[in-house]
Amino acid sequence: MRYMLMVMLLLGSFLYADTEFADPKPSIDNPRKFVFPISEGTDAAINHVLSSANNVMKFYGPEKCEVCIVCYSKGIKALQKNRSFSKRVKSLMTYDVEFIACGNTMRTLRIKKKNLLDGVEIVTAGIVELIERQLRGWIYIRP
Repeated sequence: MRYMLMVMLLLGSFLYADTEFADPKPSIDNPRKFVFPISEGTDAAINHVLSSANNVMKFYGPEKCEVCIVCYSKGIKALQKNRSFSKRVKSLMTYDVEFIACGNTMRTLRIKKKNLLDGVEIVTAGIVELIERQLRGWIYIRP
């Protein structure tokens, strides 16, 4: 019985181990930089990325990370006005999360800038934005 209790306590300690920061540790002067894509248009897929970005910011602290969300293909829906997740997007914007729309997708789907939430940046090609951010050291996260 005593042996079983010790094994359970040992296993339990592994389940709740703290994450150890890699060097250099995140700081205001050296924030972690994350870029997330949204390419699927389902509410579940969009909300999953928004939640993942929120969780990253909660863990590191908004002052110790930079977050960018690039929307292309059917994921452009995340940036259109009057959607169920518009409040979540606007809320993340107040923490300086960048939201980027793919201009190619907008042309293909005939979406006008006026149909996007205020504060959304438009780039020529969303996929190229993801590539260039990664080459500049941003960490690509695909939840």
